[in-house]
Amino acid sequence: MENLLQKYAAKLVRAGLTEAGGALLGLRGAETLWSREDKACAALETVMAAIDKQAILFAEPAEPYRTIIEYLAETSSGVIEPRDFETRTFLHDLPVLPELDPQAVAAVLKRRRSVIIAGRGVITFGKTGPKAAFVIYSSVCFACFVKFFSDTLYHVRRNSVDHRRKEILNKVMERLDPPPATTGTLMPGPFAAEEQILPAMAEAGRLLVDCRLVDSNFGNISYFADPVLYISPKGGALDELQGRIVPVSLADHSAPTQTASTEFPAHRDIVLATGQRAVLHGHPKFAVILSLDCDKDDCEGRDTCHIRCPHERSIGGVPIVAGEAGGGPFGLCHTVPPAMRDHPGVIVYGHGLFTAGKHDFNEAFARLAAIENACRQEYFRRIKQMGDWHSDLTS
Repeated sequence: MENLLQKYAAKLVRAGLTEAGGALLGLRGAETLWSREDKACAALETVMAAIDKQAILFAEPAEPYRTIIEYLAETSSGVIEPRDFETRTFLHDLPVLPELDPQAVAAVLKRRRSVIIAGRGVITFGKTGPKAAFVIYSSVCFACFVKFFSDTLYHVRRNSVDHRRKEILNKVMERLDPPPATTGTLMPGPFAAEEQILPAMAEAGRLLVDCRLVDSNFGNISYFADPVLYISPKGGALDELQGRIVPVSLADHSAPTQTASTEFPAHRDIVLATGQRAVLHGHPKFAVILSLDCDKDDCEGRDTCHIRCPHERSIGGVPIVAGEAGGGPFGLCHTVPPAMRDHPGVIVYGHGLFTAGKHDFNEAFARLAAIENACRQEYFRRIKQMGDWHSDLTS
């Protein structure tokens, strides 16, 4: 169990979400185990008992998340309300408390999956172990990053950016990760045998995580070797795919898909519609941020943008589509596959980016990284075009 705590503490550092020693993880049992000693342990143990959960995580975010989250907490009036897919689906909103009071924290965590302690960090929990706490913490960092940059562009469009936001943006800019490289040395395809497909998928999944083009357990990956579609599992971390990839025969309509990614219908229809074999779905931040940028304040579909949008939108020739996760009436399987036929990728409103490759994951990865880099450049072009910014502001 101690190894499990150390695993997720180390994973938070590798993901750039906290610094070494910045995460405190606890796991209840006959005796509560902690990833390290800390004066907050007693308060957090009280919280775990009050909410009846087995694991808890309290961590101070690394930069640039720390500056962003502290600014959002400072200006939130007690609740931060992002608009990205992960927040809509899992978080709903992000409550903020002024201090680590066990009773107040427990009250919040009985109705939400996280709470931000102003100036100190983020608390999340896991029902049975630290994995879920890691996932939610990662989602909080992602959601706050997207909200800050999305809101900044919104205010720039309306000439309502105050000095404090400009100051924070310039500070955050100095701490951004470099743009991901668009080339890699992934296994060359095409692949026919399962013995080739599984390690190729695991390798591509690790690269997406290492390049921070996907966060926590979100994102998915597949490879089609007729008639079998190999796909990442539901809730599976893309850097831990070994032994977990799900094969589904498309020739057998009764084949079980309960363990396959929620986006199985979209992956299936992409490979059938395009003839591409390798499909990636990541959550690169600037693609998500720009998908939320819309200047139509009086749009009749403003509250249902993520399900259906009445307008055709694109970024650099890459279409933006709406749709919900899964295969329901508004599922992405109805919007992404048709758009993939004539484009190098498809951005989903508030959600992420799909790309594909003919023979292996090299082309799919290069497209995903290139589109994200283009979105990043376009974001800062829009910022500079519409505002008077610090001379050092670069993309």
